[in-house]
Amino acid sequence: MNLTDVVNALAGGIVWIAFTCFVIVALRNAIALLQLFVAAWVFVTRVRPGEGARDLWHRYSDLALPVSVIAPAYNEELSIVQSVKALLALEYPQHEVIVVNDGSKDDTLGELLRAFEMHEIRRTQIAELQQTRIRKTYGSRRYPNLLVIDKENGRKADAANAGIGFARTPLVCVIDADSIIEPDGLLRAAEPFMYDDDRLVAVGGAIRIANGCTVRGGSLQKIGIPKGMVARFQIVEYLRAFLMNRVANAHTNTLMLISGAFGLFRRSTLVEMGGYRHDTVGEDLELIVRMHRFMRERKRDYRISFVPDVVCWTEAPVSLDGLDNQRARWQQGALETLQRHRGMIGNPRYGRIGLLAMPQIVLEDILGPPAELVGYLVLPAAALLGLIDPLMAIAFFFVSVVFGCALSVGTLVLEEQQLKRTPRASDLLRIGAAAILENFGYRQVNLWYRLKGIGRFRRRDTSWAAVPRVGFNG
Repeated sequence: MNLTDVVNALAGGIVWIAFTCFVIVALRNAIALLQLFVAAWVFVTRVRPGEGARDLWHRYSDLALPVSVIAPAYNEELSIVQSVKALLALEYPQHEVIVVNDGSKDDTLGELLRAFEMHEIRRTQIAELQQTRIRKTYGSRRYPNLLVIDKENGRKADAANAGIGFARTPLVCVIDADSIIEPDGLLRAAEPFMYDDDRLVAVGGAIRIANGCTVRGGSLQKIGIPKGMVARFQIVEYLRAFLMNRVANAHTNTLMLISGAFGLFRRSTLVEMGGYRHDTVGEDLELIVRMHRFMRERKRDYRISFVPDVVCWTEAPVSLDGLDNQRARWQQGALETLQRHRGMIGNPRYGRIGLLAMPQIVLEDILGPPAELVGYLVLPAAALLGLIDPLMAIAFFFVSVVFGCALSVGTLVLEEQQLKRTPRASDLLRIGAAAILENFGYRQVNLWYRLKGIGRFRRRDTSWAAVPRVGFNG
């Protein structure tokens, strides 16, 4: 092969890469646009304005199934007491709170014992789903619906499994210990179960960023926006994820993720499945994918639903280092799930899950990030070298960046028209500015973090990099 042949082969390879990147990004954004239209249609035609707790209580207090709220806790001594008080104060007819101290190295357990007058009790574990040893169980002299489980460290999935095994209620709600459930959030999330025909197995709720909000005593007092742009950009991301992607996917029965910050499940189904897996960093995604697989392989009729009303608030990373840890872990968890359940991809045995939902995850988590990041480099270079029409490079910029701006702004309009959870016009303008600015730098940095997650997956890195917390007012 002479030099000319080598140059031609190289040029052909560059053109092929450029074209492939363009097609992948365009397809991904076309799906996102379709999801935005579906979500808008759902909001306009099916989602009624959120009812207050008093109305819901009046309608459903005699129908609400008892719920166990399970809060895994690791080194939460500074906030655990206020968090548990907020959980105990939830507006729900009958619920218990199960706090699982997952081998904390600080005084999380001591804070709980002192604040709630806990004493050691004997409580039988109905299902032993965790892998680590239960040390002791404690009941409260002041709150009969509070149970504290002290166990050896095994990470969140193991702690959640321990709580599920001790729960005695038909429904279990698994949350992050530092998440804030709105006072009527549990009641709103449980509403779909109240008129269910026993097909519903899980419900997710919309999550919002609590950074910049006023939080006292473990409850949200005033909605605000964070000072830093990193957290502000994440407000836009969460709006897209929960008001566009998940509303649309739930409507088409292809919902594949319920956030680990808040999820409501039928306990019997979780126990039958064996609970959360311990060998993945993306246990929330893996659980729902496995739930679909479990139910379809047994040919059971089932539903997984989503409540678009905000039910929970969570703290977001405020620094790029924290974001790096979080997004690389999310990416790694998605790839672990896809590898474990790869037999579902494109498999008609699993219906729309195998034919639509799983390929969408492949597009989003395997093909999309590297294609977009490489496209930013290859298409302009190919255009400058005369290998492709410059209009193709301009079109790539449009379908990735400009189109991304339009999707974000469209989702923000949807939120303001339907939910109206941003109280001040000035805050709405700031979020709108973030919806545009995130596409110029932040989006590309996120793609790099996701590539790092692919590297972690290839190395089989099982280490857990904690996301630094600064409090909700950051």
